[in-house]
Amino acid sequence: MISRRQAARALVSLFGAAPFLHSEGPIPSDPAAIDWNDPLYGPVSVMDFAAVAKTKLDPLAWDYLEGGSEDELTLRENLSAYGNWIIRPRMLTDVHKIDTSLELLGAKLDYPILLDPAGGKNCFHQAGELAVSRAAANARALHITNGGIDDLIDSGAAPTFWQLTTGGQLLNAATMRAFVKRLEAQGCRGICFTVDIMHVSKREREMRNKLERSWCETGIPARGGTGRLPVAKNPWRAGIWPSRPQPTPTWDTLSELCAMTKLPVIVKGIMTAEDGDRCVKHGAKAVIVSNHGARQLDQVGATIEALPEVVAAVSGRIPVLLDGGIRRGTDVLKALAIGAKAVCVARPYLYGLTAFGERGVERVLQILKSELALSMGLAGVANLAAIDPSLVRRKTR
Repeated sequence: MISRRQAARALVSLFGAAPFLHSEGPIPSDPAAIDWNDPLYGPVSVMDFAAVAKTKLDPLAWDYLEGGSEDELTLRENLSAYGNWIIRPRMLTDVHKIDTSLELLGAKLDYPILLDPAGGKNCFHQAGELAVSRAAANARALHITNGGIDDLIDSGAAPTFWQLTTGGQLLNAATMRAFVKRLEAQGCRGICFTVDIMHVSKREREMRNKLERSWCETGIPARGGTGRLPVAKNPWRAGIWPSRPQPTPTWDTLSELCAMTKLPVIVKGIMTAEDGDRCVKHGAKAVIVSNHGARQLDQVGATIEALPEVVAAVSGRIPVLLDGGIRRGTDVLKALAIGAKAVCVARPYLYGLTAFGERGVERVLQILKSELALSMGLAGVANLAAIDPSLVRRKTR
């Protein structure tokens, strides 16, 4: 019997060096139509894709993908905290058909797994935002985009999407109005306002690596003959006093944005009951419980631990979503049972993007949604409406 570490090494040896393969259109959903010899189908879990991705990236890019801020305590807790919740399966229920579909803010979705925004995709794959958006369209997933997919939108091939803003488009009424009008004209289905990134966090992996911050957008440059990277002109540095040239957004900004558009505004970055309640009162149509993948403020705890208090505070008035630490269908199931309407993922699809490009993103989603459906069937819940808090309990030891 081989260990998990040996199995991971064997997987990398089989699939890590496989060339990037690309085909147009969605990957097959029918098992009979799949070429199971295709390296895309070698990884069997999200973390298998991570093992392949690591072999394909410069170490600086891997640290950027995988790292968090400061001591990375929150990064570890985001993953481990799902183990604090136990599934309570129900027997002798009819689960011969599993239905994962839902409606979210007017959008009909096949499954409750959305694609989170993620910066620096070009470190992992050329034109990464477009590749992810095409994969989302093929996989019928909702994509929260950083922007830069206008050509896809104009062609009519874009997925259902929400547009991200971190506040730069909300500086005044004029810029906010122009931003809103453009999104409404493009057929955008929502505005995702990320509120936990008002300062650049202290990411010590990047500081030790002397990562040039512009490389997060252009990609890591090729190393020279000596194996060295070019000297960074503006690397991440420690000891820099936090400042912004203009005032940062406030709750009044959120109210103004919500009043200016018919598009639903989704606030991402909420970790407390108090802020969940404020989101409702200031006009938000949904919140995402998120700690930015543990890449902003450290020591804030896991998102799955914050979810119950936000759900209780919102009290059904608007949907609550969650991201952070999702790696398995059982993670999704637990979040839904605690009260999330849907979950969002970033690192999982970035692993797929790095390993196999657009098709890798789609395959990761295929695995996650099939794991969710299987977990639902084994837990005795045939549809999302049957999932409620009684399906889970906290560990007592």
